[in-house]
Amino acid sequence: ETFNLSKIPHLRELLSDQKRNSAFVKEFDSIYFDYTHVKLNTETFDSLLKLYHEKGIAKEFNRMFSGEQINSTEKRAVLHTALRKKDSENFPDVIEVLKQIENFSSTVRKGDKLGVSGKRITNFVCVGIGGSYLSTEFVYQALKDHRNIQPLSQGLKIRFLSNICPVDFKRATEGLNPEETLVIIISKTFTTRETMINAETMKNWLVSNYSKDFQERNIIASHFCAVSTNLTETKKFGISEENVFGFWEWVGGRYSVWSAVGALPLSLIFSFSVFDEFLKGGRSIDQHLVDKIDKPEENLPVLLGLIGYYECQYLGISSRAILPYTQSLSKFVNHIQQLDMESNGKGVSKITNDYIEGESGPIVFGEPGTNGQHSFYQLIHQGKQVSCEFIGFAKSQFDTNIKDQALTQHEELMTNFFAQPEALAYGLFPEEVIAEENLKKHKSFKGDKSSISILFTELNPYTCGQLLALYEHRVATEGFLFGVNSFDQFGVELGKKTANQIRKHMEEVKTKGESEYSSRMNSAISGIVRKFQELNKK
Repeated sequence: ETFNLSKIPHLRELLSDQKRNSAFVKEFDSIYFDYTHVKLNTETFDSLLKLYHEKGIAKEFNRMFSGEQINSTEKRAVLHTALRKKDSENFPDVIEVLKQIENFSSTVRKGDKLGVSGKRITNFVCVGIGGSYLSTEFVYQALKDHRNIQPLSQGLKIRFLSNICPVDFKRATEGLNPEETLVIIISKTFTTRETMINAETMKNWLVSNYSKDFQERNIIASHFCAVSTNLTETKKFGISEENVFGFWEWVGGRYSVWSAVGALPLSLIFSFSVFDEFLKGGRSIDQHLVDKIDKPEENLPVLLGLIGYYECQYLGISSRAILPYTQSLSKFVNHIQQLDMESNGKGVSKITNDYIEGESGPIVFGEPGTNGQHSFYQLIHQGKQVSCEFIGFAKSQFDTNIKDQALTQHEELMTNFFAQPEALAYGLFPEEVIAEENLKKHKSFKGDKSSISILFTELNPYTCGQLLALYEHRVATEGFLFGVNSFDQFGVELGKKTANQIRKHMEEVKTKGESEYSSRMNSAISGIVRKFQELNKK
């Protein structure tokens, strides 16, 4: 894996090569994928393609699609792609759950399923955390303002409750009538502590609203449903089996929006047909990946992964900014942070089970343009090296004309989408700055900063599915290249275990005045816990 980076000139020079520029643009369906602004020449690109073949990435994808246990540490298959297959090619139990969701959501939306007091259900509160929440809220926010979809959710509200912080509960329920609210508890095991505490809080909120004329079990039966595999625990909670929607151990949390985790809430708020279009978009990228598996130079998710790996491993860029130029994707980066950093933020090789040399995945952050331009673009232009990924759309979901201006508001936005990659690449050298001598370097830009631009026709359910599947397969590509297991997440466990110990300590201090756990805690942590308890009493 050797690349002669010293031979790669400044991006100013690279972008003057018309032949290179033409070769570094690929199109599929309505996607225009432009990597002309990556610090990459044709020789280095050819080396990346060679690396793809040497590392057997096509074979890794074939193992994933065939259902082999590529999640080696947990001995599980990774088959979220099966969730978006055509019915004729899919597992019978996947089809069954989707049919169940289609029927249930239609019943609720038509007003045939009522609350226990006879009122129509118009509010949905999704209770979950991590992959059980981030992905679904991203898709909801991405589609809710589309001109064809907004009417479908008229008169309906959806809220998300994820944080164990009581303020999140207040915000999720504020202004909602409990008698018109359906709570969706999303937890594969139905034991995730944050989710189950929030579920109990929602139960109390609902039950306390009703008079004693209504039995608790009837309230729960009418106002709760669940996405889970643990029927024993859902039954204990009081949720009837027909209101539990299953998914499978081969669906990782951060990939679960394609399952009942996303299908149920999105079908309730928009209709099942909208969710089905989302599935079709994801399926189109799956098929593209398979069709071009031996042609990485034409395979969009693989190209995205190869470039990301190259920027991390060889250009030494440890931060990645995802910059969507639409407010509709305000929650996209939050989801991709989990997808990417939980997948590839690893330090152990799945091949040798030993520590890897160097680092794996990047730090992922971002914000919709143009908000980000007035926030952290200063650092991107004149500070640290950050690889940038600009996502834009030719048509807006909603556009307005500006009085006495030739361009619409969306076109005005897109001028920034086109300008930023150019400015990052070209820069502005001190000798080109028109300013007092002592300010020239302050106002100069070195340029030569890598970026990718991805342009779609518009953001709709289909292209939203394409965008997410594109990034999912990109993350897998990078994980295969890094040699890590992208499908486990042991990094989230230690903090939970430590929190359990501190919880027991705090419970004993609060109920008994002292704790046997005190001796196991260092003075630093016991000091801040003690201070919290003192302040909390006041």
